Amino acid sequence: MDFDLSEEQRLLKESIDGLLTDSYDFDARKKYQKEKGGWSKAVWGKLAEQGLLGLPFAEADGGFGAGAVETMIVMEALGKALVLEPYLATVVIGGGFLRHGGSAEQKAAHIPGIIDGSKTFAFAQLEKNSRYDLADVSTTAKKGSGWVIDGEKFVVLNGENADTLIVTARTKGGRQDKTGIGVFLVPASAKGVTRKGYPTQDGLHAADITFTGVEVGADAPIGDPENGLALIERVVDEARTAMCAEAVGAMDESLKSTVEYLKTRKQFGVAIGTFQTLQHRAADMFVALEQARSMSMFATMAADFDSAKERATAVAAAKVQIGKSGKFIGQQSIQLHGGIGMTQEAKIGHYFKRLTMIENTFGDTDYHLRRVTDAGGLV
Repeated sequence: MDFDLSEEQRLLKESIDGLLTDSYDFDARKKYQKEKGGWSKAVWGKLAEQGLLGLPFAEADGGFGAGAVETMIVMEALGKALVLEPYLATVVIGGGFLRHGGSAEQKAAHIPGIIDGSKTFAFAQLEKNSRYDLADVSTTAKKGSGWVIDGEKFVVLNGENADTLIVTARTKGGRQDKTGIGVFLVPASAKGVTRKGYPTQDGLHAADITFTGVEVGADAPIGDPENGLALIERVVDEARTAMCAEAVGAMDESLKSTVEYLKTRKQFGVAIGTFQTLQHRAADMFVALEQARSMSMFATMAADFDSAKERATAVAAAKVQIGKSGKFIGQQSIQLHGGIGMTQEAKIGHYFKRLTMIENTFGDTDYHLRRVTDAGGLV
């Protein structure tokens, strides 16, 4: 595999790195957290102006026709800066459903709004008892002249602020049946939608959402309303891959911040970075980072695999390594910073919180290790 970036990809990396360097230091992030929804509309507008919100969409839909590598570049940069804006929820997940399953009418109605920054999305999937099982759906969608949705969803990322919700709901069958699951576009302002928003441990915002007799049109389903699981699995695997890249960015910055601290913090009159034991620990962190980076790249390349099973196994394997590396680098970063690493004022702890949330989103390390094992390992 060729892991070298093309000239266009290098320019993309320089562009987003420059934007975030100018507008997203740690103090600015704390200000953005206080805005409505927990993120900056001004920064979102800048992402739109640079075309970053339109990267993965086809040129026919107004986008740039970029692929998984470009998404990886963007997500890694967002991870380095601990960006709060809903790129994952809106562009990667919301956009993913529209790209892979949306009708021409649905694309025309929603994609331009994503690209210009006027619309944001949220994926309402997690339920009280579903844990990591994407097929465990109790929320129902009953067909009439349109559809009527009833149920509850929890920890919906960007659910507090999104304009449109993408909701998984059961159209037939039992709670854990793999068939009978649909994906529906639901306006967040629809009658019967109740949202309870809150900040999450990593500084982002989520919401618990209740759907009570929510009526949507016959055109609300994305794809086949009785066989949506394959679409859900594909988009969620793309989200997992994007989060792997984000985690690599967060780990990279954690290591850099830790090494810089070791160079400046003095004990017994010398910088603690001169102590061989601490140098060895920093070296181990670097190894863990590079292992995570290589697996993130592997998962990104897997987007081109012909076999859906091989793609899913590659993503699961990457999530395993990301979880292990993220935990190790996060713990070492906190310990090497000493007491200051435990404070809210130090950014290093915020990186560890984000890495922990990534590890537990759409399946933790143990869950994905079982997926790899059940698949017979990587081929």
